[in-house]
Amino acid sequence: MQHTFTDDDGIRIHYDAYPAVGPARAAVQIAHGVGEHAARYRPLAERLAAAGYAVYADDHLGHGRTGMEQWGGDATKLGRLGPGGLRAAIRDVRAFSHLVRAENPAVPLVYLGHSWGSLMGQIILNRHSDEYDAAVLSGTAYRMVGSMNSGDLNKRHAHLGTTGAEWLSRDPRVAEEFVDDPLTTLTPLQKLFGLTDAARMLGRPARGLARDLPLLIQVGSDDPLGGEASARRLERAYRTRSGLSDVTTIVYPGARHEIYNETNRDEVVADLLAWLDPRLPARA
Repeated sequence: MQHTFTDDDGIRIHYDAYPAVGPARAAVQIAHGVGEHAARYRPLAERLAAAGYAVYADDHLGHGRTGMEQWGGDATKLGRLGPGGLRAAIRDVRAFSHLVRAENPAVPLVYLGHSWGSLMGQIILNRHSDEYDAAVLSGTAYRMVGSMNSGDLNKRHAHLGTTGAEWLSRDPRVAEEFVDDPLTTLTPLQKLFGLTDAARMLGRPARGLARDLPLLIQVGSDDPLGGEASARRLERAYRTRSGLSDVTTIVYPGARHEIYNETNRDEVVADLLAWLDPRLPARA
């Protein structure tokens, strides 16, 4: 079901809500990546809702329905954040967390961020980990030069097709559907955000997070954003710098960036639920 809320700059943020089947175990907030939008996570959201999770997914600043309204219907501007840039986008993602929590005050709140959504999640957790009960980072990376690719993400997959989106998944339909989607763009992050905001994406897990929350990292071994080495480095940092005691990393051999849209997507979602369920027990 589609909804909106208005941010501090008067921009309407569009989002979808999927009620849990039965009493909700938790509320899951999905944060999408650069150049895409919340509706691409509908299959994942429906699987989670069927398993007893209330799910919320917004179109971030400049993206999807939010971006189309923000830019007066000009699809060529999709992905551009507008006034406030990355800081405003992060502010709005956290404001969305507060909305989700307010609508589900009796259950835990889980942050599930993919790609850019996972990078914003890392920044938010550094400052406000006490506001969440668990976190999932997919298609993520250790946010330092040498561990996160800021160049051409399709470079090593370009020979596999002609869409420019082959890096997303081994399933060719994913690339085709991405480029055919009127609400997506393949414009690189640095061009969309500018060099200053692109640089603000860099950083690492903070020392001594305020909450020892459970954390799951899910990545493909052939993910050009970071891959296994970057994910393992991120896990070590969360354990040694941040003091988290429950950190799990799952690497899928051969999988690319969008693991929830991969050829083994059923396995990936099953692993996600197998991780969530024991940490967020069903209510009577």
